[in-house]
This record gives sequence, C-alpha cells and structure tokens, in this order.
Amino acid sequence: MSERIRLFTPVLIAGCLILIVSNAIRSGFGMFQIPIAEEFGWMRADFSFAIAIQNLAWGIGAPIFGAIAEKFGDRKAIILGALCYAAGLVLSSYATTPGQHQFLEILVGFGIAGTGFGVILAVVGRAASAENRSLTLGLASAAGSLGQVFSAPAAEILLKFFPWQTVFVIFAGAVLTLLLVLPMMRAPGRSAATAGELGMLAALKQAFRDPSFTLIFVGFFSCGYQLGFMVAHFPAMVTEMCGPIAPGGLLSGLGISSTSALGAAAISLIGLANIAGTLTAGWLGKRFPKKYVLAGIYTGRTVFAALFILFPITPLTVVLFSVGMGALWLATVPLTSGLVAHIYGLRYMGTLYGIVFLSHQIGSFTGIWLGGRLYDVYGDYTAVWWIGVAVGAFSAIVHLPVRERPIALAV
Repeated sequence: MSERIRLFTPVLIAGCLILIVSNAIRSGFGMFQIPIAEEFGWMRADFSFAIAIQNLAWGIGAPIFGAIAEKFGDRKAIILGALCYAAGLVLSSYATTPGQHQFLEILVGFGIAGTGFGVILAVVGRAASAENRSLTLGLASAAGSLGQVFSAPAAEILLKFFPWQTVFVIFAGAVLTLLLVLPMMRAPGRSAATAGELGMLAALKQAFRDPSFTLIFVGFFSCGYQLGFMVAHFPAMVTEMCGPIAPGGLLSGLGISSTSALGAAAISLIGLANIAGTLTAGWLGKRFPKKYVLAGIYTGRTVFAALFILFPITPLTVVLFSVGMGALWLATVPLTSGLVAHIYGLRYMGTLYGIVFLSHQIGSFTGIWLGGRLYDVYGDYTAVWWIGVAVGAFSAIVHLPVRERPIALAV
C-alpha cells in the first residue's frame, strides 16, 4: 500500500487531469479541417498551415514555459498557459481568413505549451521517487492519450449541434477548468544551490556540447512529424481514401456508418491503444536501456506505416493500423523525457526537455504543413505518408549511439 501511495500522488493526479483536457482539445483540431475549409472555400493547405503554426508555437513555447516554471513557479506557468490557450480559442472563433487563423494559433500553441507535457512532466517527475519515475511519467503520458480517446468523437458530436465557432468557445471553457486542480500541483522545490539564471545558462551550455543531447533532439523530429500529420489529416484521409463501410457489419453495429465517423473513431482508437502502449513503455524504460526501447518503437512505427500504405485502405486496415500505431503513439514521451532526466538531472528538466520537444514540434509543423501542401498538389496523402516512413526509420537508427549515463551539469 505504501508503494501505491508514493506512486499515485496528488501531483500525479492533477497532472493527469491537466494533460487529459489539454491534449483532448489539441487532438480534436483535425475534425475542423473539412468544416472550416468548406465554409470559407479554402484550400486544404490553408487551415493545415494554421494547425502547423500552432504546433510550431507549442514547440517554441515549451522551453519558454519550462524556464518560466523554473524561474517563477510551476503553477504560474500553468495559469499563464491556460489563459493563452483559452484566449486563442475564443479569438479564433471570430477568425474568417486563413491569416487570422494562422496568427491566432500562435496563442493556442503557447497555451498548449503551458499546459502540456513539457511543464507537467517536469513537475510530475520531480515529485516522483527515483524508482517510480519512469512509470509515473508513463502514467502522465497515458493520461494525454485518454484525452485523445474522447477528443475526435466529442468534436464530431458537438459539430452536429453547434457551428465550429461555438465549439471553440466550449473548448476554451474546458481549458479554464484546469485552474481548479492547481492547488494539488505542489512538487518538491528545487535545490537552492543550483538556482539562478547563471546556473541555467551553464547547464544548457554543457548539455548542448553533449552529442547525446543532439541525437535525442534530432531523433524526436520524426515522432512529431508522424503525430502532427495524423492528428491534423488522418480523419480527412480516412474520409476520402478509405473504402466503404459494409452495411450491417460490426462497425455499423457500433454506430460507425460513414468514413467520416470512422476517421474520428480512428483517432480515438489510437488514443485508447496508446494508454496501454505508453504504460508499457514506462515499465520497459524502468528495466531496459531507454534508447533501445525508443529504437524499437520507431522501428515498429515504420513497419506499421509502410504496411498500411502498401495495402488498399479499407475499414479493417484502418482499425488494425490505428491499434498498432496507437500502441506506439506517445510511448516515446516517457522514454524521451525520462532519458533527459536520467542523463541531465531534474533541476532543468523542464527547459531541457522543452528544447528537445521543440524538435518534435518542428516535425509536427513539417508533417501538418506538408500534408496540406502535397494534398493540394497531388490530390491525396500518399507522398507525405512515405516521407513519414523514411523519417521514422531514421529516428530508429539515430537513438542507438546515445550514451545513456548521468552527467554532472555545470552550475
């Protein structure tokens, strides 16, 4: 019982709740791809670019909010993030041009950074015991997947009753409810011996000189590329490229009668499978070298993605791919964040992981933008999909030379 109490702390519970809501709303943006484009007569690349900018701003904001948390306090960073998130959603509901959407998604992206993995995992990791840290990070990452389970179906249901503008406002209200759990976010304080801006700059400089940090940074690119592309485009891809759903079949019996509904269900299925996958990754990271587990995950992604596009896209292959890819979806997050914590320590984990996460979000930006751009050029997503297969294989290789041993950062 004592072990269980040490694992499920108030900080972990609050962190999970924040990640559920934050990731749920972010994961639902792909459901607005077709409605917004059809209302204004935009090209597919227009709204895709707005989501791409959102992901890039999220990446840029991650180390910034990590530094804010380390300098001024975790809860202040989360409050600022929630306010940015809600304001960006409300203002976006009034946007009528691609430029307006693209500009306002900067605010949304910064909001996600302040309420997302970078800040929350640093708090959760610092509050966890050393023996439970990998599993705790896995639990928090899985919570983000739980939000994804409900995001696309919830967005689809809301869009049946409300215009997309109203749904954005509803999402903004949900973000503000995150402030209710902030009293639970009380992690152990940081060491006074390493406090101060000079210590942070020295630590960052030493991490940048370490080749392993560069490899981790580069390797996270493909994760962002694949996840960003799929969240933004996979529902539309399934809607347009998947074969018809057989009447009277299992999917019809579950209420999935159209490829549009299947696209939303696929995102949920990915999130559902990832709960088990992320927890498994956290468990494996506690027992095996994290870099080898990461290499295995990227190899698995590469194989699943290649097989999916090589075969005709049918409701069955969509379901099978969603389960397989979902098991590997956010499994990289507890391992990558755990690797940063293991090698470079906890003092500046938020900032260092935020910098690594920037690579992830550059990948997201590339996958989302390229998905819309190449769709407008070729009329489908095949080309951008194969690029994702290639970068996944690259990440599987690049993690192997990482030296997984703690180093003392200069302060």
